Amino acid sequence: MRTALVPGTFDPITLGHIDVVIRTAQLFDVVIVGIAASQNKGAGPLFPLEERVAFAKDALSTLANVEVKPFSQLLVDFAVEVGAQAIVKGLRVVTDFESEFQQSALNYRLNPKLETMFIMATPEHMYLSSSMVKEIASKGGTVSEWVTPLVEKALNERFA
Repeated sequence: MRTALVPGTFDPITLGHIDVVIRTAQLFDVVIVGIAASQNKGAGPLFPLEERVAFAKDALSTLANVEVKPFSQLLVDFAVEVGAQAIVKGLRVVTDFESEFQQSALNYRLNPKLETMFIMATPEHMYLSSSMVKEIASKGGTVSEWVTPLVEKALNERFA
C-alpha cells in the first residue's frame, strides 16, 4: 500500500486544498491529511486545531482512502508514524515553490527515505489561499465559492 501525507495548517481548508487531496487520492492507496497545530505560525491559526480537523473531515468525507489526523511533531516524524512514503504539497505560485523547495530539502536531510512531491494548483485555484479567504470574510465578503458550507458558516460566525 502506497501512502501519501498531505500536510498543512488548513486554516481553514479551501476548495484548492480539497482539489489537491482529491488528485493525490487518485495516485495513492491511502492519503493522510495531516492538520498541523502550527501554534508558532504568525499570530497562530484563526481556528483551533480540533475545528480545523472537523472542517477537513467534513470536506473529505466522501473519499474512502483519505484519513484526517492532527499533528504537532516534526513533519518527517509524523510521516513515519503514519507510514507515508511521500509528502505531497500543492503549489500555486513561484513563491510557494521557493518555500516548499527549501522545506523539502530540509526534510530530505532529516529523512532521506521520504519523497516530496508537488501537485500544481488547477487554474481555478491558483490564486486561492486560506489567508485570502479569511481576509475577505473578515470584511464581510462572500467566500462561498472557495470553501465548504461548514467553513463558510464558521467564518461568518467568527467575523459577525
